[in-house]
Amino acid sequence: MRWDNLGESPSALFGTDVVTRTVDTPEFRGITFHEVRARSLVNRVPGASRMPFEWTVNPYRGCSHACVYCFARKTHGYLDLDTGLDFDSQIVVKVNAPELLRRELAAPRWRGEHVAMGTNVDCYQRAEGRYALMPGILAALRDYANPFSILTKGTLVLRDLALLRQAAEVTDVGVSVSVGFLDEALWRTVEPGTPAPGRRLDVVRTLAAHGIPCGVLMAPVLPFLSDAPEQLRATVRAVAEAGADSVTPLALHLRPGAREWYLAWLGRHHPHLVRRYEELYAGGSYAPTWYQRRITRQVHELAAEHGLGPFRRDRARRLPPEPATPPEPRPQATQLTLL
Repeated sequence: MRWDNLGESPSALFGTDVVTRTVDTPEFRGITFHEVRARSLVNRVPGASRMPFEWTVNPYRGCSHACVYCFARKTHGYLDLDTGLDFDSQIVVKVNAPELLRRELAAPRWRGEHVAMGTNVDCYQRAEGRYALMPGILAALRDYANPFSILTKGTLVLRDLALLRQAAEVTDVGVSVSVGFLDEALWRTVEPGTPAPGRRLDVVRTLAAHGIPCGVLMAPVLPFLSDAPEQLRATVRAVAEAGADSVTPLALHLRPGAREWYLAWLGRHHPHLVRRYEELYAGGSYAPTWYQRRITRQVHELAAEHGLGPFRRDRARRLPPEPATPPEPRPQATQLTLL
């Protein structure tokens, strides 16, 4: 393995002081961690991106969730790691992420723009249970009252519930959980390292119960596997019952790196669909516009039946501040009447 993007040049991603650890415990068996000191943490999203945000923070590269469709697989190729098994098991950990973020948020050039997390790889993947980088990251964003959002499939986000509430008292905080479908047989093969869909909906339920509005990114919708009308209806119903405040569908897209890995998986588990996928994605990485519009229309119609809407960045996500002084108690007589 060559790390061409490590080194002392100004363009290098990391320094050369890399510590590699292979952890032989049941939770991390087969996973190797490369502990690096990043040179920067707040990254600008390329202008050609379809993402609705401009800045991201990613404390990890690679993801033990091992979702076969993950579009971020290609990024492992930049480190001369393969986009298949290496992406799932060779995890780069930016151990200096919290301190580096504080320094970048304090820089005069930083204007307090919205920061998105979990949009490349999941910041609450299993590695976070070992390295606990997110509490320091959230504390920095809270202390600088910097707006942010999190997208995750991980239940570990609940560990940081208190920090999320503190941040939401001073700035806009968005949390979204990714739940594309409910089929557990499909989940076990296509998202083998993630918590089950039901457990992710429990995260939505818990966050909502603690005053943190939570949306669901219904992604990806897998053509011919999770896009039947009854499947979409069941998923939207479960999302609504969990207390989500929005649901937004996203059809599967297959960028280079993910495309090869996903189609190989499809050939093993659903070989009869390979030709249909090749035809559907013949035009590039994204499903045809007609297909995307059909899924979006169906999900939005189902969501409207349950009082849900699509996610909006302008939706308020800030908790009201605590009152400066406690309210005066009600007269004793009123309390007795209520009893």
